[in-house]
Amino acid sequence: MEAFEDIRPYRDEEVSAAVARLARNPKLVDLAARWVAPSLSRWCGPLVRAHVRRTLGRALADVDTVLAFQHRLAVLFEQMVASTTDGFSVAGAEHLDSQRRYLFVSNHRDIGLDSGFANFALHRAGHATTRNAIGDNLLATDFAAEVFRLNKAFVVRRSAKGAKAAYAAMLKTSQFIRQSLESDESVWIAQREGRAKDGWDRTDPAIVKMFALAFRDETDDLSEIVARLGIAPMSISYELDPCDLKKARELVAIARDGSYEKRAGEDLASVVAGITGYKGRVHLNFGAPLVGRFADAAAVAEAIDRQVVGGYRLFPTHLWAARTTGLEGLPAIDPSTALDELKARVDAASAELREPLLLQYANPVRRAREMGLV
Repeated sequence: MEAFEDIRPYRDEEVSAAVARLARNPKLVDLAARWVAPSLSRWCGPLVRAHVRRTLGRALADVDTVLAFQHRLAVLFEQMVASTTDGFSVAGAEHLDSQRRYLFVSNHRDIGLDSGFANFALHRAGHATTRNAIGDNLLATDFAAEVFRLNKAFVVRRSAKGAKAAYAAMLKTSQFIRQSLESDESVWIAQREGRAKDGWDRTDPAIVKMFALAFRDETDDLSEIVARLGIAPMSISYELDPCDLKKARELVAIARDGSYEKRAGEDLASVVAGITGYKGRVHLNFGAPLVGRFADAAAVAEAIDRQVVGGYRLFPTHLWAARTTGLEGLPAIDPSTALDELKARVDAASAELREPLLLQYANPVRRAREMGLV
């Protein structure tokens, strides 16, 4: 692992020191205090922070391995599912081989929860959790970087400048993925860089080409590489996205100005909003590993897309948004709490935000219709 020192997750022998740093990190303590007791922390901030610091210290005192840290997270995740969703369902986990490792290629909606739900589902089904690819933009906050690396995340260097540096970063990512799989560690990675803020799930063939880089000195047979990697498409569907209005504002800014400049700490705020916000129902589908002959990276991407889109559960929010934006011939729309919330958000949104807000939910239906799946 020496070649991957700058991108790898923490090892067991590094966990005790990392959790000790977390327990006394002032930014994490302050965030936790405002989350647990928002009103009280405004009036008695030092006392609340001192209590949170002690509580964190006790909760993490005996955590000395990655697995122990993940067991702590699983308890918190269970509580999050109970308090912020109307249920979490999983399909396809029963077909996974516990003796095999997979490269899960997933659609991407939430910065932290997509891989989190995947690992929660794997944990509940008795499978090992995955190493998770995260962008280096998430390392800007020190305690967030600690949490991600404790939770088996590895870093994808997206900010590398220049063609040579970008290629070196892609090669290292590819080599790390291969090394992980060959070391009996499954890997989770998004099907393209960044979240699909418009709800349109499509695998970037460049991701497939990146996977193949680690084999460049051995073979150029893409079908063989796909089989050796064990690429398994995965899809996750949220009935309601806590960050939908944030995404709509970003899309409006890009359409108006040609780009969007994130504020400091914006990614972390999205992580927190995703965790704490109401999500309605959540469904995750594990697809089957890809097999067969593939002419090129585009063919592999298309095979991934067919399973990602086919396994994506269309909730009432998606069907209503699709119908509202003009799509016809859809199934009946059942009532739901999340649908009522989405309607309220659309009604309250400014005129310029309504269309990008609706399309986030409508586009999964349009994508399925495009592929002849609905």
